[in-house]
Amino acid sequence: MAKQPMLKFVQFDRDMPEKRTAKERKEDFNEIYAEFAAAKAEEQASRCSQCGVPYCQSHCPLHNNIPDWLRLTASGRLQEAYATSQATNTFPEICGRICPQDRLCEGNCVIEQSGHGTVTIGAVEKYITDTAWEEGWVKPFAPLAERTESVGIIGAGPGGLAAADMLRKAGVQVTVYDRYDRAGGLLTYGIPGFKLEKDVVMRRNKLLEDSGVRFVMNCAVGQDITFEEIRSTHDAVIIATGVYKSRDLEMPGSGASGIVKALDFLTAANKASNFGDSVAAFEDGSLNAEGKRVVVIGGGDTAMDCVRTSIRQGATSVKCLYRRDKANMPGSQREVQNAEEEGVIFEWLSAPKGFADSDGKVSGVMVQRMRLGQPDASGRQAPEVIEGADYVEDADLVIKALGFEPEDLPTLWNQPELPVTRWGTVKAAFQTGATEMDGVYAVGDIVRGASLVVWAIKDGRDCADAILARFDAAAAVAAE
Repeated sequence: MAKQPMLKFVQFDRDMPEKRTAKERKEDFNEIYAEFAAAKAEEQASRCSQCGVPYCQSHCPLHNNIPDWLRLTASGRLQEAYATSQATNTFPEICGRICPQDRLCEGNCVIEQSGHGTVTIGAVEKYITDTAWEEGWVKPFAPLAERTESVGIIGAGPGGLAAADMLRKAGVQVTVYDRYDRAGGLLTYGIPGFKLEKDVVMRRNKLLEDSGVRFVMNCAVGQDITFEEIRSTHDAVIIATGVYKSRDLEMPGSGASGIVKALDFLTAANKASNFGDSVAAFEDGSLNAEGKRVVVIGGGDTAMDCVRTSIRQGATSVKCLYRRDKANMPGSQREVQNAEEEGVIFEWLSAPKGFADSDGKVSGVMVQRMRLGQPDASGRQAPEVIEGADYVEDADLVIKALGFEPEDLPTLWNQPELPVTRWGTVKAAFQTGATEMDGVYAVGDIVRGASLVVWAIKDGRDCADAILARFDAAAAVAAE
């Protein structure tokens, strides 16, 4: 009788890959977790209970076949595990690093509910795919047959690249247009290297390029090329621009220098620290936390990226202001823990009401203390001001990490007929991404609003399926 490789959650405790010490990791932008060794990956994968109804899979936006590739890993069949993982996820090595597994797959693991500690799904997923790259199992692909149809994709973020991958595998001619000099969107310039090292993104970009996807970089739609030109060149167009417009704070003193947007700060940091680019605003100190008292306003994952980047740049102090308490913050609790270990101070129940300045340069944040009152429309307790509890938090650099909104695409692209919602997101059909404009689709954050990378990947894959179905239907009619 074959040995049972699974159900070992009663035999082995949950174990994560070793995390570098806070003192060590503060000195660089490298990822903070080590890789699993083969034996440890097999051990942790073997803890899976192989549920009849796998909640980990149903709570994954991509519905990844998690129990299957855990069983294959536990059995030492890594190449098959990678093939299974890759079948439903365009970028498993990226999701294994940056997905909030504690809120998705791992957060819904059945053995976690029974008190045994969740299976370390994300770490095993990362291990499988990193091993696949190291062993040479990941190779440029060639479609079985080339097709004549072409698709133009505006935006080289995860949603656009996921669609490009699926379409190119089907033989479609794919061109990706992006305003930046490197593909990847927020994977490249928004997420710091200590969460996602940039060679991981660059090798995936190169794989797509070697597989026949054409990239047109440094190309801003509405400036370097018109939307109509793209639309007339291709049989279908996918809008995958993401949301890059930062939410702002209109309050006294907000015009002082030294108050910057989170994305500007993170982009400069990624270019300078991870790619070695020359960035004037980083070199002159405008977007550099070195030697400064830094205050970050916000409680999401972008705020966590900013505080942890500031620590690595050598800030003298880093504080994070958030208007609710720790239990109600939107960001990952794991990221908060990492930030606290690295020396970030969190000021919970604190909100800005203005900024102090000295000769036009910010010198502090005027803070009002808050308490949680009755739940708001979303069900979360609404913060209320505590009168008479205001104070000033000294600061040389203030980073606003308040979330993102969509840019006004109909105006920027001179496309008043492009349908948008009252929030400014593109109005598109659920699952297919089709808009009311013939042959025009939209995916990812530009449809959902600021969301997770894994949702953008799902949208891109679903949209590619819809476009292929459209092309096949058109071909069938033409053949009659």
